Amino acid sequence: MSRLLQSYVAGNWYSAPDEGSPAYSAVDGSEIARVSSSGLDYAGAVDYARSVGGPALAALTFHERAAALKQLGQTLLGSKKEFYELSRATGATDRDSGIDIDGGIGTLLSYASRARRELPNDTVVLDGAVEQLGKAGTFLGQHIYTSRRGVAVQINAFNFPVWGFLEKLAPAFIAGLPTIVKPAGQTAYLTELVFRRIVESELLPEGSVQLVCGSGQPLLEHLGGQDSILFTGSADTARVLRTDQAVVVNGVRFTSETDSLNASILGADVTGDSPEFELFVKQLVVEMTAKAGQKCTAIRRAFVPHALTDQVIAAATQRLAKIATGPDATEGIVMGALVSVEQRDEVLQAVRALSKSCEIVFGSTEPPAGPGAYLPPILLRCTDNAADEPHEIEPFGPVATVIGYTDTAEVVELAARGQGSLVASVVTGDSALARDLVLGLAPHHGRVLVLDRVDAKESTGHGSPLPVLVHGGPGRAGGGEELGGIRAVLHHMQRTAVQGSPEVLTAVGNRWVAGSSRTGDGVHPFRKDLGRLTLGDTIIGGPRRVTLDNIAHFAEFTGDTFYAHTDPQAAAANPLFGGIVAHGYLVVSLAAGLFVDPAPGPVLANFGVDNLRFRTPVKADDELTVTLTAKQITPRANADYGEVRWDANVTNQNDESVATYDVLTLVAKPKEATA
Repeated sequence: MSRLLQSYVAGNWYSAPDEGSPAYSAVDGSEIARVSSSGLDYAGAVDYARSVGGPALAALTFHERAAALKQLGQTLLGSKKEFYELSRATGATDRDSGIDIDGGIGTLLSYASRARRELPNDTVVLDGAVEQLGKAGTFLGQHIYTSRRGVAVQINAFNFPVWGFLEKLAPAFIAGLPTIVKPAGQTAYLTELVFRRIVESELLPEGSVQLVCGSGQPLLEHLGGQDSILFTGSADTARVLRTDQAVVVNGVRFTSETDSLNASILGADVTGDSPEFELFVKQLVVEMTAKAGQKCTAIRRAFVPHALTDQVIAAATQRLAKIATGPDATEGIVMGALVSVEQRDEVLQAVRALSKSCEIVFGSTEPPAGPGAYLPPILLRCTDNAADEPHEIEPFGPVATVIGYTDTAEVVELAARGQGSLVASVVTGDSALARDLVLGLAPHHGRVLVLDRVDAKESTGHGSPLPVLVHGGPGRAGGGEELGGIRAVLHHMQRTAVQGSPEVLTAVGNRWVAGSSRTGDGVHPFRKDLGRLTLGDTIIGGPRRVTLDNIAHFAEFTGDTFYAHTDPQAAAANPLFGGIVAHGYLVVSLAAGLFVDPAPGPVLANFGVDNLRFRTPVKADDELTVTLTAKQITPRANADYGEVRWDANVTNQNDESVATYDVLTLVAKPKEATA
């Protein structure tokens, strides 16, 4: 008997007392492993996540969590060879394994990088601007995101045993939410191997990740309003989970990614000899054969102008005829096996159902002889556009249907009959047509790729979810949303509206709010390193009188001779100015001269200005004063300096604000902190 897979819960590997259910090789049908979670303490696993994993993650800032993910991703890269070897048993070729394994590890690294760039070195995320709730500015509101005190339970499909769990783990981990991973039984052996390397690395806090190889249903009994379920699989299973008491009564957050009859549309502008024609056909064949068509994002419906359907079918058939199937080690093999013989039978059953309104133009419903779950590609042509089958039946394998259409309105309507999909692609060289199709498709799709001769070389393709873009879709596709950069992190967090005084909001958000205390101890803030600088440290510079000579010199020196700065008569006729006014950038430059300390010191560089607004025109003889206040201090964990955001407010002699903006600087850490 093959090895019984273990679960990893409460800090220990657990073996079920029974023999479990077998998981077979897709290549030769041999038994690879057995799967069971019988006797597992599900309540203990959930409690361990909340009581051990949650507090351990809460003690880390976003940057510290990101650093742990980066180290983990780099560590897993060192084990790719053994992951690839075991992945072959799932039916995957090395190309398929790259999508799954490299894609999963790449997602970890992407989230690690993005979190360090876009999130503070803190445990709170500010959402939007401060809202003034009272006339005097003493009563304010601010939305914040904080980590929930629950657990993320992910229930994954068989087709991506590595990427599927890593793409869910990364944003939950950054958000401070511990995760329990429940892989699909058919390919759980690969997930378990990767998980073992994660545990051995000791890079993630204890309790922040756990693994259940077996049934995930008992987990639901122990979930509550702080918890999440992230599901990938069939719409039928999603329906069961969505109506579970945990979701309906206990308020568990539920996200699902389910069936998807994804579409690819060849634009009406394309001819048989244009580059876009070749791009369309090539993409169709790639999507049919990568992972043996077992991708939630694969093209199931290929929409083609009626005049080109025969040409598309002929070109696709020519390419498909060169596709051989078999073990990845066989020379010339391009497509691997489906995950199981049972899955192959389901695909063939779906093809037979499609045949009611479609004809097979390439391939056969007779599986090849011999061991393994192999199935050559099958291409169909829809013979009845009014039929329901092509828009309702999803053959989860190397199958696609070519459907003819007349015009833009019809193809948008036909695509919508899929009842919601993860992705659609439009292949066209006409940007105006692309706009019409994108706007028609967008309400029914989570992502739309527009492919043409310009972006083709860099395009990642129709079926490649990217960490920085949302993955999910409406309706039949589950109505959920994953990835999308920091959006997925915030999805796991709780957004709360906080109301209070400026001092309170400064303390809660760790970001200085106008109206709260400023400090001035006689030491110029630019002379303070990151260890001495505090929120509210302020320098006031000025006043400085702006002269007509200043304005004229700036215009001549920069070449900015806009009439408001150079033509008294035209400037006077402008109701906004009423005469010569200073350049906005002259105002900012003069303000810098009022607050900058010229000597070398802790401030290493100015690397930008955010949120610049010119509030009131500055005229000749106006006097400028600038108030610069330390607004946010963000140490960089991997550098001997940090980022400081300064609030800059430039006022005139009437105390009117003429310009507001944030100044961004790099400031050195104390020498002892970097030694």
